[in-house]
Amino acid sequence: MINVLNVITDTNIGGAGNVLLNFMKSTNRGEFEHTVIVPEGAMLTPRLHELDIRTVEMKGIAEQSLSIGSIKAFQNEYKLISPDVVHTHASLSARIAARRWGSCAVVHTRHSAYPQGRLKTSFPAKQALGFLNNRLSDVMIAISPAARDNLIDTGADPRKIITMFNGVEPVRRLDDAEKAAARESLGIGSEFVCASIARLVPEKGHRYILDAAEMLLNLPVRFIIAGAGPMESSLRAQADERGLVNCIFTGFVHDVAPIENIADLQLNASYGTETSSLSLLEGMSLGVPSVASDYGGNPYIVTDGENGFIVPQHDGAAIANAVRKLYENPEMLAQMGIKALSAYNERFNSSVMAANIEKAYREAISRK
Repeated sequence: MINVLNVITDTNIGGAGNVLLNFMKSTNRGEFEHTVIVPEGAMLTPRLHELDIRTVEMKGIAEQSLSIGSIKAFQNEYKLISPDVVHTHASLSARIAARRWGSCAVVHTRHSAYPQGRLKTSFPAKQALGFLNNRLSDVMIAISPAARDNLIDTGADPRKIITMFNGVEPVRRLDDAEKAAARESLGIGSEFVCASIARLVPEKGHRYILDAAEMLLNLPVRFIIAGAGPMESSLRAQADERGLVNCIFTGFVHDVAPIENIADLQLNASYGTETSSLSLLEGMSLGVPSVASDYGGNPYIVTDGENGFIVPQHDGAAIANAVRKLYENPEMLAQMGIKALSAYNERFNSSVMAANIEKAYREAISRK
C-alpha cells in the first residue's frame, strides 16, 4: 500500500479543491491510502469525509504558500503519518518540510497558467525559481501544456514535468421533466441557452460575454452567467444599463447540473489563469460544445471547429459570431456535441486523471 499525503491550503473549494475531490472519487483504494492536510475550518473537510478520506486540519496555513512557522508543523505531521508521497497544491512550506524530513517523494501540481513577466523569466529570478522547484520536487504535474510552459519559462527542469489534464466525474443527466423545471425556474422557454459557469473576477472575461449578449439581443438566445465574486455587482449593473434582458445572473450555484443540462453551448472568455476549465469538462460530459478564448489551456480542451470554437481573447464580437453560427446551424451544433462527449470519455474523465496521477506517484517514488 502506498501512503499518500495531499496538502492544500485553500479554505474555499476552488479549482484545485474540485480536482482533488474528483481524484479521490476515482483513486485506486486497493493500492493507495490517502490523507489530506487542510486549513482549519476548510470547506473541503466535510466533502472529503463523505468520501471516507482522512483529513488533518492545521492552523496558520490558510491561503498561504509560504509560512515559515508552518514548516515545523508540517514536519511533525509527516513523522506521524509517514507518507511515501507528499503531494502539494501551491504550498511551498509543505514542500520545504518534506525535503527537510527527507523520507518521502514529493509531487507538486501547477494548477494555473498566466503570462510570466520578464522578472521571472530572466536572470537571476528564473534561476532562483527553477532551483526551488527542481530541488523541492521529484515530479511536477502540469495540468495543461500552458502550465508546463509556465514552469519551464521560470526555470523548471522539463524532465521532471509530467503534463496531464484535469478530469471530472460525468454530470448527472436530467430527464425531460427536470430540464423543463430548470428552464422554468430561470424564466427560460424554448430559447437557445449559452452558459458561463465561473467565478466573477476580471480575468474570466465576463465583460466580453456581455458584449456578445448585446450583439445578439435580436435572437432568441439567453445567456446564463452562473457564479459569484467581486465583479458580480458591476456586471449586473452593466447588464441593466445596457438593457441586456437576455442575461440571467444566478449568483453562486451549489448544483450546476441543471444549468449544464439545459445549456446548448458553454462560454469561456478567460484571459488569465485558465488551464483546464472544470465547467467546460463537465459540459463536455453531457455532450455540450464550447466557445472559448484562445488563452491558456482552453485550446487544448476545445479543438477549434470540432467540439467547439476557439476565439481571440478580449473579443465579444468573435463570441457573438460563433454563437450565432451554431444557433443557425443545429446540425453543426449536434456534431460538435458528439465530438465533445467523445473527447471527454477519452481524455477528460476522472478515471483517466486518477490513473495519470497515480502513475506520477509511482514515478516520483522511483526517482526518490
